[in-house]
Amino acid sequence: MSTPQGMTESDRRIVAVWAADCAERVLPLFEREAPDDDRARDAIARTRAFARGELAAAGEIRRRFVAGRAARSAVTPAGTAAARSAAQAAGVAHMGAHALGAAAYAARAVELAHPDAPDVRVAEVRWQLAHLSPEAAAALRTLPPLGTDPAGPLGPGLLSSGPLGEVIRDLQAHLSSAVD
Repeated sequence: MSTPQGMTESDRRIVAVWAADCAERVLPLFEREAPDDDRARDAIARTRAFARGELAAAGEIRRRFVAGRAARSAVTPAGTAAARSAAQAAGVAHMGAHALGAAAYAARAVELAHPDAPDVRVAEVRWQLAHLSPEAAAALRTLPPLGTDPAGPLGPGLLSSGPLGEVIRDLQAHLSSAVD
């Protein structure tokens, strides 16, 4: 990859597992709203297959937008965020930084689904960090801080501001302070 957000293919396969875990955790929020739309579930399954080495990056790069289009089937912001989490997970085949996008959208989906629970996003991020393998954490530490490299998902855009940006900053702060 030509940007530090890309990671090696080996590292992308490692972080894809975690990204799929984050997205799958919130998938029911989408599926309750669009039970006949399997694009988000398929994106997570393909992300896991990519992680296992069963699918090539090139094919997944071409398919990464399919789950994103599933967000249009959602009827609530929480369902939309859950579908976008799956889309970000699918994007890991292209750029490893999308793993942080999958986590951020998952945390946002939970927060939107539970507006009266002020600590739910923090709890989701804690779960995400607790389920992060040491290898995935090491790979994610190679990513530039949010907003410092414009050539990818961590550049200026949706992931760098608001609640999504807050989640990614929290994740990156934890990763930079943690010792394996």
